[in-house]
Amino acid sequence: MTHQAGQKKQREQMEKRILELGALIRETKARLPAHSVKPPVMMDLLALEDELYELTTRMEKLDFKSD
Repeated sequence: MTHQAGQKKQREQMEKRILELGALIRETKARLPAHSVKPPVMMDLLALEDELYELTTRMEKLDFKSD
């Protein structure tokens, strides 16, 4: 596999995971009660948002390198 093909596959996997994370974040936010937020739900949300941030940052770096 060429370097470009490897980067393309990696990008596709990251894009897929970003979409999954978006759905998981929406579902988790829907579970948040209006009052008295449960710590485990908030921890789940923060972990998902952290992973999303990391992936989008990595994608931006890949895009910058490919230019």
